[in-house]
Amino acid sequence: MRGFAAIGLYRPKDDSNVAGCLRAAHCYGASLVAIAGDRSPNKMIQASANTSKAHRHIPVIRGANLRELVPYSAIPIAVDILDGAIMLPAFKHPQSAFYVFGPEDGTLGRNITEWCAFVVAIPTVFCLNLAAAVNVVLYDRIAKSC
Repeated sequence: MRGFAAIGLYRPKDDSNVAGCLRAAHCYGASLVAIAGDRSPNKMIQASANTSKAHRHIPVIRGANLRELVPYSAIPIAVDILDGAIMLPAFKHPQSAFYVFGPEDGTLGRNITEWCAFVVAIPTVFCLNLAAAVNVVLYDRIAKSC
């Protein structure tokens, strides 16, 4: 498969979820995890749920502004339950994507979605936890590329 998938985490709150996101990124071959927000201390990267030690195998970068962390040529895609979002089963993943996920206790908001090319929603009755959402999106990307 050509291209790459990168993950952006905006203001993550729970260390086990960040660790689960890192593990998912590693399992599904993501190229990068970017983290923005003041609630995610460095200890999250080495949390016990990150048993694959993903931070040793893929870059994990941090910054104040997630938009500044988007890899060159990647298409930013917000993943959130919002009106007008494209449902994930109908979404065609771009060759190189930067999937942006919001905090466990909130939404991405317009300050993020306005610079994303797409807003995609996972069709569920209510929101998934952060790590579960990353797993579902990365699995969908791989499943559709076969």
